[in-house]
Amino acid sequence: MGTLAELRIAVFGAGAWGTAMAQHASQRHPVMLVPRSAEQATSIQAERRNRRYLPEIELRPSIQIAQGAESALSWLGEAQRPLAILASPMAGLPLLAQMFTELPGVPILWLSKGLLIDPATGSASDPGIRLPHQLFRELLPLSAAAPLLGPSFALEVARGLPVALTVATANDALSAVVVEAFHFGGMRIYRNEDVTGVELGGALKNVVAIATGICDGLELGMNARAALITRGLAETSRLGIAMGAQAQTFMGLTGLGDLVLTTTGALSRNRKVGLELARGESLSSILASLGHVAEGVQTVESALKLGARYHVELPICSAVASVLRGQLSAPDAVRHLLAREPKHEH
Repeated sequence: MGTLAELRIAVFGAGAWGTAMAQHASQRHPVMLVPRSAEQATSIQAERRNRRYLPEIELRPSIQIAQGAESALSWLGEAQRPLAILASPMAGLPLLAQMFTELPGVPILWLSKGLLIDPATGSASDPGIRLPHQLFRELLPLSAAAPLLGPSFALEVARGLPVALTVATANDALSAVVVEAFHFGGMRIYRNEDVTGVELGGALKNVVAIATGICDGLELGMNARAALITRGLAETSRLGIAMGAQAQTFMGLTGLGDLVLTTTGALSRNRKVGLELARGESLSSILASLGHVAEGVQTVESALKLGARYHVELPICSAVASVLRGQLSAPDAVRHLLAREPKHEH
């Protein structure tokens, strides 16, 4: 038997996470990093460092920097074994996915955690909220595509520290490619066929992280933090099960694992939003100073619409939404949660 052709990997999106994944994959594979703008591409190429999003890391010389998405698509199209990684914030995912309608045979992974909003399809019975895999199923029905998610801070991955991620797919061939692309060094790849559960866990943990940041910012103690994390997991599980996900998924890497990391880690952007809200900062000033996207801010309203659609109560999401809208102060939101009626724990 002959050896397999090289696996070419193009990472679309040069934020912190896309850059970190390119850095890891480039230890074994040809990698092309695709920044969103020509200015960013020129800067990264000249300095061999992503000065804006991951300034601590010097990029490996083998990583190619694309001058535009078209060159990256052409590079992938020439490969016998291509793999596309979409590393944009959730809002940019549909546009990136659209590019691959001309390359339907290219396997795709996305790293985004959140919910998609389609106002054109919104109605009382269907609020137009979709999970990312539903977008790919509609737009690229012939492509092998899956999310690659899990508890992961970009800086640690770029430094080669241990991390475990989950690819959510029933496709054996795609799963094997993902393992080949990333399962080495400090990174382990697991597989889970419950795509809905994997994606929902990744989306709602960001909302719970904002709540936990508020809790920590108000200095309510570790007892309160533990309660919020636990009830946040229960809230996510209830909605997920109502949507057809498997309960055990929420005890895995993309459920409990990602939730614990994002609600307690100092590098968590969503937790930082909560911390600043607790200190009385306005949401607009927090987001302006953050420099990165905090997906929980956009996710919370979509989560509430899903909760209404599936008749699932989401008290933590509701409290976070009230603070983000300016309807309640952070201390008042906590008081509202504490004043809820006693219930059985299931």
